[in-house]
Amino acid sequence: MSRFTDNVNRYLTTMKIRQTYLSMQSGIDKNKLSRILTGVQEESGSDMEKIARGLGQSVAYFLADDMVISPMGTAKADKIAFYAGEPTEKQARIARDLTALMETIDLVVSAKTRFKSIAEE
Repeated sequence: MSRFTDNVNRYLTTMKIRQTYLSMQSGIDKNKLSRILTGVQEESGSDMEKIARGLGQSVAYFLADDMVISPMGTAKADKIAFYAGEPTEKQARIARDLTALMETIDLVVSAKTRFKSIAEE
């Protein structure tokens, strides 16, 4: 396998990213991606660009002899975490908006319970 493929596989393993996710992010068919990542099929420059972009990195990052994978940090045991690179500003804004939406839904749902208990008193 090539250095690029070896580094991508190491990155996927370390970051706990599945090939299915990378396939969706990169637009590469999951069977083709599997052949590339197992070394059965040689990756083209276009494939390398799509894979790197899907992982939020550059091709040069995966071609480096001494590729350093930044630690994900720690997550509490009751939390689910997924890391696929640094988010763009648009992705960060969407995440903040979704978090605010979920907090609002939680407030509304818990208010219903509070109102029922007040009504029963």
